[in-house]
Amino acid sequence: MRPHLCHVFPAFGNGGPEVRTAIIINETAGSFRHTILSISGDISGGHRIHAEGSVLDRVPSSSGFGAYPRALARTLRKLRPDLLMTYGWGGVDAIVVGRLCGLARVIHGEDGFLPDEAQSQKPHRLIARRLALRRASRVIVPSRTLVEIADRLWRLPPLKTCYVPNGVDASRFAPATADERATARRRFGFQDGNIVIGTVGHIRSEKNYARLVAAFATLRSDTRVRLIIVGDGDLRSALDRQISDLGLSERVVFAGTVADPVETYRAMDLFALSSDTEQMPLVVLEAMGAGLPVVSTDVGDVREMIVDANRRYVTPLGDEEAYARALAALAQDAQERTSLGRMNRARCLDQYDLRVMIDRYHALYSDVLHGGQKPH
Repeated sequence: MRPHLCHVFPAFGNGGPEVRTAIIINETAGSFRHTILSISGDISGGHRIHAEGSVLDRVPSSSGFGAYPRALARTLRKLRPDLLMTYGWGGVDAIVVGRLCGLARVIHGEDGFLPDEAQSQKPHRLIARRLALRRASRVIVPSRTLVEIADRLWRLPPLKTCYVPNGVDASRFAPATADERATARRRFGFQDGNIVIGTVGHIRSEKNYARLVAAFATLRSDTRVRLIIVGDGDLRSALDRQISDLGLSERVVFAGTVADPVETYRAMDLFALSSDTEQMPLVVLEAMGAGLPVVSTDVGDVREMIVDANRRYVTPLGDEEAYARALAALAQDAQERTSLGRMNRARCLDQYDLRVMIDRYHALYSDVLHGGQKPH
């Protein structure tokens, strides 16, 4: 029988870690059985799971002190998975619960931090991570920044930390043909002569779309420029108000949450990331695969992901004028956009192949299942 893997997420929505995990589950279903548990009950990202036999479920809700650990413990004792996978700060408790339930094989995935830890980790969380992550068999991180944090702040033994960069299917996220581009632009209401700036992700505080909209507003004199925001979230109404107050409502398109964002990238001329905190954003890889240049704040590994020539458009976090200037410069230079997009595509193919990422995860699962790197 295939080994049973249980993935415990704080929420299984449509963020990068959930998208990546869905891809890995679908691609490894022939070797492993998968169960995905959502602590919050959010399973909106479940539509991405196509692997036969996979189970998507919620940790039963209950009340009282210690209700969540008790409910999770009951669920894990019932499932008895061969390997427990936990994710993010919300999954740190699950490491402890799993070990107390007698699960000796635990892999923790850490993709970054919530807005309240964008600049520095909270002392009590830092201590909790140091203690809990040592009980994991492996800790997987997708960025060099997190490798350094794992060593310096979490004080993990080097062999426990596994750097596995994200990958993307560059055969799907590929430069659009002329017909594909025209179709995508018509779908979202853009004209052939428009210059389309695009972004993809949850409309949450850490993505700081207010920064992008403010920078976009400086381009109001160029009537060709448009903005498309792909995603949704709690701050959508606040963003709507900002756009309306700036008189930009006719030039901004909200595409909402889409099951497959491939067509949205086809409509874009350049990709913009305005986040306060990231590590190795999957959306940047998707944009690179699609042959797009990137404007970004200097967060996580973004500067290292893109080609050297594109790095001049990565601006210091907090320097809003520099960000606006970078956006304007790239929006107004079609030749530069084409050149950078071609080079980003080549780098994506060379460095961030999806198959390599999937094979690395498969190997890590197998290694831990067969006794590699036991917890201390």
